[in-house]
Amino acid sequence: MTDKRNRAALFRSRLALAMAASGQSQSALARAVGVDRSTFSALLAPGTRLPNAQGVAEAATALGVSSDWLLGLTDRPLPLDRALDQAMSLTDAPRALFDETIFGWHREAAGYKIRHVPATLPDILKTRAVVEWEYRDTLGGTAAAAISAFETQLDHLRGARSDYEIALPLHEITSFAQGTGYWAGLPDPARAEQLDRLIRLTDELYPGLRLYFYDAHQVYSAPVTVFGPHLAVIYLGRTYLSFRDPARVAAISAHFDWLVREAPLGAREAGAHLRALRAAMAA
Repeated sequence: MTDKRNRAALFRSRLALAMAASGQSQSALARAVGVDRSTFSALLAPGTRLPNAQGVAEAATALGVSSDWLLGLTDRPLPLDRALDQAMSLTDAPRALFDETIFGWHREAAGYKIRHVPATLPDILKTRAVVEWEYRDTLGGTAAAAISAFETQLDHLRGARSDYEIALPLHEITSFAQGTGYWAGLPDPARAEQLDRLIRLTDELYPGLRLYFYDAHQVYSAPVTVFGPHLAVIYLGRTYLSFRDPARVAAISAHFDWLVREAPLGAREAGAHLRALRAAMAA
């Protein structure tokens, strides 16, 4: 148990820190708490005992911190509701393209490893023809301008020196090569060009870019991206669910590591698999 004198000293120290951070004077805080200024000044004086629970709670509320933090019971100053708001948030997710929100998260993670499980193929590796086919209905008349902006963003990201690990289910790349399922209707030349691009990039950018193909009969993942050690995002369709608390980011990173461990085709085998799919198209 922490000595009460030490607890009182820590309370005074944190109270002063919170006041400085919020810019509140003793007089303003005393008015907010509902006590005389002299009473509040006494709380900051050495040797003063801890105030009662109500006094701690009112001071914490006025300063926007938690009572537990003022008392030294936690190292997290934010109240639980505010901490949760910062740790987890929902952001609108447009259907089409690599939007500004995703671009901002990539810039924030520049220099860190980025781990990605895409909804289809990874946008950053798509050809213009595939992007136009996949998103033109959504973009409508703005398609050309949006795709140009998309390509500019990707050029920036290629210079950000972030390592990329991308995990794809085997059935997705097979379906793409065969033009079935989601990819039915995408012309053969566009699919061939896309496979050629994937082959070229996996050769040129390895080990900075590493592709893994996992078996969805054995393991599963929703679309998710881990931006370095500080942010993980799950794509829900209309929204992104993002996490910034270390425990959840670490858990989602561990999920990605599990996909990689279980993948029958690792980064060294990815190029050969893509070549085999491309050869089957030409046969």
